[in-house]
Amino acid sequence: MILAEVVHGSQANAASGMAVHDDCKLKFLELKAKRTYRFIVFKIEEKQKQVVVEKVGEPTDSYEAFTASLPADECRYAVYDFDFVTDENCQKSRIFFIAWSPDTSKVRSKMIYASSKDRFKRELDGIQVELQATDPSEMDLDVIKSRAN
Repeated sequence: MILAEVVHGSQANAASGMAVHDDCKLKFLELKAKRTYRFIVFKIEEKQKQVVVEKVGEPTDSYEAFTASLPADECRYAVYDFDFVTDENCQKSRIFFIAWSPDTSKVRSKMIYASSKDRFKRELDGIQVELQATDPSEMDLDVIKSRAN
C-alpha cells in the first residue's frame, strides 16, 4: 500500500512539472501587496527541477524594459503589474501573468513550460489576466491595454 502511494506520488509530481522556489511566491507577494516591483521574470531551472526568479523590475521601469528582459529565443513566465486609467478616470492596476514561449525556442523547453504553467500559476494567488505569447506582437502594450479593462 505505501509503496503504491510512493510510486504514484512521484509520477504525479513528474506530470505536474516543476517545484516552485519560495522566492517566487515571496517576490510575487511583494509585487501584489507592496508594489515593490513592476515585473518579475521566472525561469525554469531544469537541473534543479524548479521555477526560480530570474529578474525583477523596479516600480519605475517601463513596459519596454519588461519586454526587453524576456529572451528572444527562450521560454519564460512573467508577471507584470500594469497601471492604467479607466474611461471613468479611475486609477487601476491589473496583474498579468504572461507565458512567453517564442516560436524560436526549443520544442523541449516549450513542452516543459506548457506542462508546468497551470501548477506554477496556482502558486501565485492574485493573477488577474493571463496572456499566452509566442511573438512580441502578441503582448505589445495595445494588447495589454485591451485586456486590462
